[in-house]
Amino acid sequence: MERQSISVIKTMLESTEIERLPEVLEAFSDDERVGVAKLCKQYKKRHEDYEKELKRLDDMLVFERKYAAFHAICGIDEAGRGPLAGPVVAAAVILPKETKLLYLNDSKQLSAKRREALYQEIMEKAVSVGIGIVSAKRIDEINILQADYEAMRIAVNKLDQVPDILLNDAVIIPKVSIKQVSIVKGDAKSLSIAAASVIAKVTRDRMMEAYGELYPEYGFEAHKGYGSQAHIEAIKAYGACPIHRKTFIKNIEKEEGD
Repeated sequence: MERQSISVIKTMLESTEIERLPEVLEAFSDDERVGVAKLCKQYKKRHEDYEKELKRLDDMLVFERKYAAFHAICGIDEAGRGPLAGPVVAAAVILPKETKLLYLNDSKQLSAKRREALYQEIMEKAVSVGIGIVSAKRIDEINILQADYEAMRIAVNKLDQVPDILLNDAVIIPKVSIKQVSIVKGDAKSLSIAAASVIAKVTRDRMMEAYGELYPEYGFEAHKGYGSQAHIEAIKAYGACPIHRKTFIKNIEKEEGD
């Protein structure tokens, strides 16, 4: 029987579900052509990377399995604690048990493109998602720590169902009666917290991009309100705008005579 061309084999491998790659690759193990061997090596590596990713994700379910007796496990995280401008945003996410979300990690470790893709997948797969937003004005009124807690309480209260347990990224939220577990660096150790991290980060980034259009002189779409040199120079040149945290920028004075 005539052998298939390398381009046909490549198309076949590309269209094969990654879980089935080993059995398809086996069919070409005796093909001595250099091009086929190169393709097989490439797709074997792809499958090995996939297996490593599954192992990493499995490790991120340690806490979810530890508390598996609780029916609704909710991950909590926030974004925007450190910026000079914009809100702090918290997310609460309840995932189905043993959810698989490839490449989900602490949102800070992901590219913007990956975060956006995961945001959509999380929103589609989650049992429930709650988002809490606390404004810069409110942050100035009660301080950033209390604003963090307030955003988290809002997020929990916006869930469609009451969680049985909260897995939090390194905090215990006051005035919440639900059982809580504080996990240091939880956004890299718990799938539920990592999901909340992505939802909070993408939500806030989208808001800051919109603020960038509203207040174009500050470049919010680029630095998302953080204290970049360009942002600091803009504050000195133009003063504060309505979304600046006055308590965060009190030592940045507007330059006189401009």
